[in-house]
Amino acid sequence: MRRLISSAAVLAGGALLLAACSSSSSPSASATDGSKASAPVTVRLGYLANITNATALVGVKEGFFTKQLGSAGSLSTSTFTSGTQEVTALLAGQLDAAYVGPGPAAQAFQKSSGQVKIISGAAEGGAAIVVKSSITSASQLKGTTLATPSLGNTQDVALRYWLKTNGLSTTTTGGGNVDIKPTSPNSDAVLEFKSGQIDGGDEPAPYDIEMVSDGGHVLLSQTGVTTELVVTTSFMDAHPAVVEDLLKAQVETTTFINSNTSAAETAANSELAAYTGKALKSSLVADSFKQITFTNDPDESSLTTQAGWTQAVGLASSSDVSGIFDLSSLNEALTAAGEAQISS
Repeated sequence: MRRLISSAAVLAGGALLLAACSSSSSPSASATDGSKASAPVTVRLGYLANITNATALVGVKEGFFTKQLGSAGSLSTSTFTSGTQEVTALLAGQLDAAYVGPGPAAQAFQKSSGQVKIISGAAEGGAAIVVKSSITSASQLKGTTLATPSLGNTQDVALRYWLKTNGLSTTTTGGGNVDIKPTSPNSDAVLEFKSGQIDGGDEPAPYDIEMVSDGGHVLLSQTGVTTELVVTTSFMDAHPAVVEDLLKAQVETTTFINSNTSAAETAANSELAAYTGKALKSSLVADSFKQITFTNDPDESSLTTQAGWTQAVGLASSSDVSGIFDLSSLNEALTAAGEAQISS
């Protein structure tokens, strides 16, 4: 079952309202109940509707998750337009695992007092600050309006921190030297840039590339981790074998993407179209893939750096993410696949 969660998914009276239909599958069975220990587990997996989450898109489309779960579990998926919306669902108990950016992953870990763990990396790169062609330096951004997917998401934090290092202030309400405008879905930011309503934005692929095709240029290509695979500790403790199966699928999908790039692009585009209602141009998908490195390595140094950025721009009270990684099952899956282990 596929669910598309847009900016309409907000908190109302403390309860998350999901703009989605419910799955016919029941919630994850509890392994603490002996009578249900062997019952199939429904894994509620979330991910973003962009190419930085191609691992999820390809893994679902090619059936790697279904194959690895086998008779032990089934998959219920939900797509989101930003990581902040996604971790809200995760912390509300509506997801068991999620592909999400490092900023929201760190925030989820901190807000839950360590009840969310990063169990694998997925992607690095694949985002950029794109602005009008007349803007060629950070100093020219004073007085401009720039879009990001949502307040506190990976691109939002990265943009705010970069502006700060260049002497430009921002606020969470749109004030400061540069007005940051959280815009969802991402396609709306592209349309607003094309119509001249905004001066640019920090967007993930393919939306940054679309903004370039609409007359913009890249002011800054962003490196570092952009997608991590996280899981709640309650789910991991209750269903360790299922988490191992998820990681087998993660490793298999990464190998497929890097060995069969053209087929992976087609699969990602097809799966994305199932949610958005329209396939992307194949050239746009290919250009997006070229921006991204698909890897199982969660890139600890990049994650901790970005956690520091979140604190520096006032969106977190601490940068401490000690204990956020649990790569034991990932390393078992890598060893089984004949690949080198990853340290954390």
